[in-house]
Amino acid sequence: MRIADAISRSAQLNGITDTAMLDTQLILCFVLQKTQAWLRTWPDAKMSEGHLSHFEELFQRRLAGEPVAYLTQSCGFWTLDLQVSAATLIPRPETELLVEIALQLDLPETAQVLDLGTGSGPVILALASERPMWQCTATDNSQSALAIAERNLGRYGFDYVSFVCGDWYEPIRGQRFHCIVSNPPYIAQSDPHLGEGDVRFEPTTALTSGADGLDDLRQIIGGASRALHQHGWLITEHGYDQGSAVRALYAKSGFDQVTTHRDLNGQERIT
Repeated sequence: MRIADAISRSAQLNGITDTAMLDTQLILCFVLQKTQAWLRTWPDAKMSEGHLSHFEELFQRRLAGEPVAYLTQSCGFWTLDLQVSAATLIPRPETELLVEIALQLDLPETAQVLDLGTGSGPVILALASERPMWQCTATDNSQSALAIAERNLGRYGFDYVSFVCGDWYEPIRGQRFHCIVSNPPYIAQSDPHLGEGDVRFEPTTALTSGADGLDDLRQIIGGASRALHQHGWLITEHGYDQGSAVRALYAKSGFDQVTTHRDLNGQERIT
């Protein structure tokens, strides 16, 4: 099969994704270990039997709805290309707003920063890429997710990033931070969207948090004062319809200067 013939198969994905052509090209690039520019330059190149078999396997999985990030084991976030797996949430573009807000804060040059529920490490590694002197710590209760995060750290070699395993604040008990960031699970357990799209393949524990989706945010916000320096900052991502409830949790825990930021779709996303 020629490269052009494989790319033409993208039409079969039209009912599954809005990025059928791109998805097919990314799968091909992963299988062939080539760039998209190479695909465009050599459309008549023929695939080997091994490459064709691998492409067919991944393409069929994409037809079944499995996210491209899991098929290619990688996902772009901020300026980074990160490894992901079925043990980790796929980083979303909306979460880059969390990074932007943290970078706008007037923090010390060697600020101590904590990322709760880091997964594959996108948020803390993005922060480290922009503020290499920040002392960055990230926690997650999944050893499998942290193994991926460690590999991502190894790829970029940031000096002051460490990962520790445990639930939220438990593994850093007694430590204090200038800023805490978190993109925790915040989907209600009964949300019908859990049976649709990419989230069908993502770990449920990284998505859902109780009946109203706020169980983990209650723990994070309620426990932040014991882990923050005086005048420290807490920044959390949440659902588009949870802004009011999250602001109330901040107020109940004694925070001031509470502000909710909207994402590029105009939805309340970060408080």
